[in-house]
Amino acid sequence: MPRRAGRRTNLALLGLLVLAFLTGVLAYGVGTPTAATVIVAIHGAAGLGLLLLVPWKAMIVRRSWARAASRRALATGLGILAALTVLTGVLHAIGVAPLSMLRIHVGIAVCVAPFLLVHAWGRRQRPRRTDLSRRTLLSAGALVAGAAALWVAGEGALRLTGAAGADRRGTGSLEHGTDDPTAMPVTQWFTDTVPGRTVDAIDVVVGDQRARIPTSDLDRGDRVRAVLDCTGGWYAAQDWTGVRLDRLLREVTGKRLPDDCSIDVISRTGYRRRLPVRDASVLLLASSVGGQALSDGHGAPVRLVAPGRRGFWWVKWVERIEVVDAPWWRQSPFPLQ
Repeated sequence: MPRRAGRRTNLALLGLLVLAFLTGVLAYGVGTPTAATVIVAIHGAAGLGLLLLVPWKAMIVRRSWARAASRRALATGLGILAALTVLTGVLHAIGVAPLSMLRIHVGIAVCVAPFLLVHAWGRRQRPRRTDLSRRTLLSAGALVAGAAALWVAGEGALRLTGAAGADRRGTGSLEHGTDDPTAMPVTQWFTDTVPGRTVDAIDVVVGDQRARIPTSDLDRGDRVRAVLDCTGGWYAAQDWTGVRLDRLLREVTGKRLPDDCSIDVISRTGYRRRLPVRDASVLLLASSVGGQALSDGHGAPVRLVAPGRRGFWWVKWVERIEVVDAPWWRQSPFPLQ
């Protein structure tokens, strides 16, 4: 019985760690409120659920400590990193160091992955009939319910105490700089950098049709209020002004483009994202925010505003717009440039 209980505990720990990692990655790509809220809730519950298994895992460690001397360093390192991952996640959730804690959390979580792979490889478990027994399923259900209860209790405590984390967006991001563009942090995707030369015109390419439009002509008075939700853990709602992408494309082509096309938005730095043509009516090439011209750090002279998408879709320093036949989803989920 103790051996079976130890096996179930280890499998449960592995399942929660994998679930937390996968939902953490998925949360980076989802910007729509409903989907993001569900994914982030599962992510948080999976992380907190690890705490419920600590007493059982402690008994397993005590039982095997003497005969597993060669693996102590690896197991200890994995345990410390997993504990730090949970701790930094909780600290971000309650609003501690909002501009850095999430990055620390993600960095430690990435370090957990190789430790977990090496640790689990030597303890591979074959599926057993008892893994689907009524007792096992009831235990799994109790773990899921307990993890969900911990997450709900934590969220309730944040709201009752009025902690900064109570105002987190569905993605887990904390508000920073709404209606104050100068207060918005200057961040970009980790593979991108602020270019050394300013873009003075953008190229619009649709098949054989080409147009070069000065950036000074891109403020057509089109305005949208949208939330820039950065994967760095912050968000800000702003009024963005410029020209709608469908309007710009219609001026170049003189017609409405078919919905099976896609739009490549390319930065001066080579950074790019591909979006569906059907979204062109809600996409904006912005030259100002909050009544002020964009700063260099925020994409001057023109950047893409993509409502409902995370910050890495909001291409800065736009230099080229190109309509392509390839589907928009035929690209890496996250930028690789």
